[in-house]
Amino acid sequence: MASIFSRTPKPVKGLLPVELLAASYLVLTLVLMIILRDDLVCGREMLLLRVRVAAVTLVMWALYRLYPCTALILARVLVQVLFLADWYPDTYEFNRCFVNLDHVVCGWEQWLFGCQPALLLSTWLPYKAVSELLDLGYAAYYPIIVFTLLFYFIYRRKMFQRAAFVVMGAFFVLYAVFIFFPVAGPTFYFRAVGTDVIEQGVFPAIGHYFSWHNDLAADCLPTPGWQHGLMWKAVEVAKWAGERPTAAFPSSHIGVTAVCMFLLWRTGNRRVFWTVFPLAILMFFATVYIQAHYAVDALAGLLAGTLLYFLLYALYGALFKK
Repeated sequence: MASIFSRTPKPVKGLLPVELLAASYLVLTLVLMIILRDDLVCGREMLLLRVRVAAVTLVMWALYRLYPCTALILARVLVQVLFLADWYPDTYEFNRCFVNLDHVVCGWEQWLFGCQPALLLSTWLPYKAVSELLDLGYAAYYPIIVFTLLFYFIYRRKMFQRAAFVVMGAFFVLYAVFIFFPVAGPTFYFRAVGTDVIEQGVFPAIGHYFSWHNDLAADCLPTPGWQHGLMWKAVEVAKWAGERPTAAFPSSHIGVTAVCMFLLWRTGNRRVFWTVFPLAILMFFATVYIQAHYAVDALAGLLAGTLLYFLLYALYGALFKK
């Protein structure tokens, strides 16, 4: 690993592909902020986020210019990954300007399944072992992303930036969808209208309800499952760290995980792929089990992740000719 700290003879010029993605998303959403400026509740905080992202990106670029090395390339990519934790709740601030659409997705769910799986799955499988396994799958989300990127960095370094571009690109495309298609997810919507109403197959439109209801303790259902389980507690920690009534359709958990699975398959290392694959399967069902997503969110996430993988992989080749 010592070689990654050696000065690079041919430094990368300009911004990295992932930094260009972040800059593009920043500019596009900044334009949207200007358009919606009279409706934004936390416009100042949103602007400060963009200033912070731009400033940190420029500082990381300057450090690399001072001492170009592979370690700083990795650091520049990981910094953009860390900022995803800020970009996610930012979609909620945009959602507050638009009418909630959970009732639409619930209608799709009812038409497709004849019921609401997010309401019933935990009652169909009321077992401690099932709860812990599915919570393990859900908690594995960010570890799968980091593992995929680090695997490429260590073992497929020539493809590392392409892999990072595909993962980050999938996030930003999905975040853009979340902005214009405000769906909070079952845990928020079911609590807002009442599970008894949902059980009757009635899905009321609630307009701008979530513009002012975003208190996790009061506005979402208790997480199903074994509440004494270690993985259940891990999911609760993640939930309380940054959950918002936003970003349900399509599921970015499923979409980005699908992207990572395609990337791991592409490495040719089948042992690694099949080691991670069970976690991806658990996550697919976990998103519905813990009521973070509707089943149609999961299916749409799988489709979106598949399409985004191939589109973004090809786009990188077209833009950067690598």
